[in-house]
Amino acid sequence: MSKHSIMVNINGSDAEYEVDSSDTLLSLIREKAGLTGTKQGCNTGECGSCTVLVNGKPVNSCLMLAVEADGAQITTIEGLSANGLHPVQQAFIDAGAVQCGYCTPGMVLAAKALLDSNRSPSDDEIKRAIDGHLCRCTGYKKIIDAVKIASKKLLEEGS
Repeated sequence: MSKHSIMVNINGSDAEYEVDSSDTLLSLIREKAGLTGTKQGCNTGECGSCTVLVNGKPVNSCLMLAVEADGAQITTIEGLSANGLHPVQQAFIDAGAVQCGYCTPGMVLAAKALLDSNRSPSDDEIKRAIDGHLCRCTGYKKIIDAVKIASKKLLEEGS
């Protein structure tokens, strides 16, 4: 395996990492950056628990090689709560969309990406945004409700 030096911005902080060519973005985030809010579930991109935002877009970090993230801006669940809970995080709590919490970081980031591009999504748009995220505890109604609550809050705030 060859080593590569990459520069990334994770949650607003620039950092340089030495990675192997086979290292995933998930391993960089969890093992090298020490940010364990991003969960490791399936390693095949099927569960969505490892979702992070790369340049504002949701990505299954278990499928992306760390070297592909060179120069990217990465947002993990820890990056949303730097100044208190983000409205999407609070909405998940308010709607009771958090049970065991394993899928929650990926769901929250997928919802944030949706609401960044569409402040007033339809139910179908919400369902498409969380498609590929598996939740075994809440079902999806409370998650959809959470996205609607967050949408309303963001529209009220004008942010």
